[in-house]
Amino acid sequence: MERVRDVSELPKAHLHLHFTGSMRPSTLLELADKYGVRLPEALTDALTGGEPPRLRATDERGWFRFQRLYDAARSCIRSAEDIQRLVREAAEEDIRDGSGWLEIQVDPTSYAPRLGGLIPALEIILDAVDSASRDTGLGMRVLVAANRMKHPLDARTLARLAVRYADRGIVGFGLSNDERRGMARDFDRAFAIARDGGLLSAPHGGELAGPASVRDCLDDLDAHRIGHGVRAADDPRLMKRLADRGVTCEVCPASNVALGVYDKLADVPLRTLFEAGVPMALGADDPLLFGSRLAAQYEIARRHHDFTDAELAELARQSIRGSAAPEDVREKLLSDVDAWLTAPVGRSGRGADRPGSRCPAPSPGPGTGGAAW
Repeated sequence: MERVRDVSELPKAHLHLHFTGSMRPSTLLELADKYGVRLPEALTDALTGGEPPRLRATDERGWFRFQRLYDAARSCIRSAEDIQRLVREAAEEDIRDGSGWLEIQVDPTSYAPRLGGLIPALEIILDAVDSASRDTGLGMRVLVAANRMKHPLDARTLARLAVRYADRGIVGFGLSNDERRGMARDFDRAFAIARDGGLLSAPHGGELAGPASVRDCLDDLDAHRIGHGVRAADDPRLMKRLADRGVTCEVCPASNVALGVYDKLADVPLRTLFEAGVPMALGADDPLLFGSRLAAQYEIARRHHDFTDAELAELARQSIRGSAAPEDVREKLLSDVDAWLTAPVGRSGRGADRPGSRCPAPSPGPGTGGAAW
């Protein structure tokens, strides 16, 4: 059997991780017990059995079921201490998977009722991210996401708030939930506010809907990155457009299969997008529900799409280039990717002082959110 390098040691950036979905299964079970929350049977079976639920969210009933499980998990996050624990553990998991930079996505309105309002909720989240970044050494930032299922005016409020707190570690603005509802153009003003405030535009698109969803994100929201974007593979002209503009697609293979976008891992068009020159950043999306974290997505590329170590290294570089990490952090991570690739196969580089073990966590402030747009 051919010896290959350990993808958990490959330095990379993680650009598609949702806040609630980042939780460890054990943490959710403990919080549910603490607050007396009865979780849906499908969720507890998945958490205890190790197999993600088959949700088939390509139809509305399946998407509703997915949202019900997600909402049940979110209902167990009720205090600042819960937030701090979730963020710290997400950072620890990412470090274990070789991440040197994490941009975690959150809609603070989901937690506002239990945390004293929208602004207190956002400040608690940002404080938790800052603390976890300092304590673990992992560079971390926040991407605030609006909800397509809510009114566009709500998105404008979130965009203004995100811009106001840009110096506290917010680097981007997103748009999540069912892309088949809420046209991208309905949220154009919110995204203009975010872009004018220096935030990157990173809406979801091209997952549950087809290539037109990706085009709408480009045309109406001037996207710098696309959350998922895999359905662009259905349209060669669209792939060329993404490649020419350098728009990074945050591709989440395990999520795509768990939600029924593709039937099996080999069907996810990683090779098609890669060979078309579309930049990609592999992401775990919601590992709580989908059962695998960041390094596993690289293993999927290797095992199901025959990506070589050199190609996996290029995927890692693309994730770093597509991030909002400061230039010095990016340069270090890119150098560490080269070191991973040139190290002898089978020799572990793990250790406190190994290349890329931890990135310096710069203090949030003006000028630290310069993504390669």
